[in-house]
Amino acid sequence: MKAIIQRVSQASVTVGGEQISSIGRGICVLLGISLEDTHKELEHMVRKILNLRVFEDESGKHWSKSVMDKQYEVLCVSQFTLQCILKGNKPDYHMAMPADQAESFYNNFLEQLKKAYKPELIKDGKFGAYMQVNIQNDGPVTIELESPAATVDPKQLAKLEKQQQRKEKTRTKVPSESSRERNAPRNKDDPSASSGAEGDVSSEREP
Repeated sequence: MKAIIQRVSQASVTVGGEQISSIGRGICVLLGISLEDTHKELEHMVRKILNLRVFEDESGKHWSKSVMDKQYEVLCVSQFTLQCILKGNKPDYHMAMPADQAESFYNNFLEQLKKAYKPELIKDGKFGAYMQVNIQNDGPVTIELESPAATVDPKQLAKLEKQQQRKEKTRTKVPSESSRERNAPRNKDDPSASSGAEGDVSSEREP
C-alpha cells in the first residue's frame, strides 16, 4: 500500500461540477492499494497517517505535532495510479487491486481511520469516480508512505499479476472485424480471403 500525504491549508473534491467534500487545514491522503495488501498493511497505514508529525507545536517548533494532536481534518482520495509500473513509457496498473475488491478495502480503511480518530474529521472523495482534487499544499510538504513489504512468494506474486492481466484482457477484448472474418468459413479459392490479425488488447484503466 502506498500513500502520498500532503499538508494542506485547504483541499476539496469535485465530481461532475459539484463539490462533494472539502477540508480546511489538515492533510490530504492519496491512497494506492495493491494486489497483495491485507488488513495488516491497512492497520499500519492508518497508524502512520494519523501519527505523522508534519505540524508545528504551540511554540512554533516544526515537525512536532500530528493531525490528531492538532485536531485537524483529513481528506482521503483513492488513487490506484500510485501502483503504476512503467513498461517503457506506458503506465501499467496490473499491480493495483481490482476495483471490485479495492472498494470494500478502501471503505474499511476509512472506517479504521474514523475509529482511531474523530469520524466527523475524516472526509473522502467518491471511489471510482472521475474527480477534480483541489489541493492547496501548505509549505509545500509532501511525504510518501509505503507499508512494509508483505512476505509474499515472488512466484505467487507473479501468478497474481498474470491472473489480473488475463481478467483485464477478458473485460476489454472485443473481437475485431478481421478476427471474425478469420473464424468464419471461407472458400480457399476466394482471392479476397485473408488471415487478418488480432487487435492490440489494452490494459488501461481510467484515472
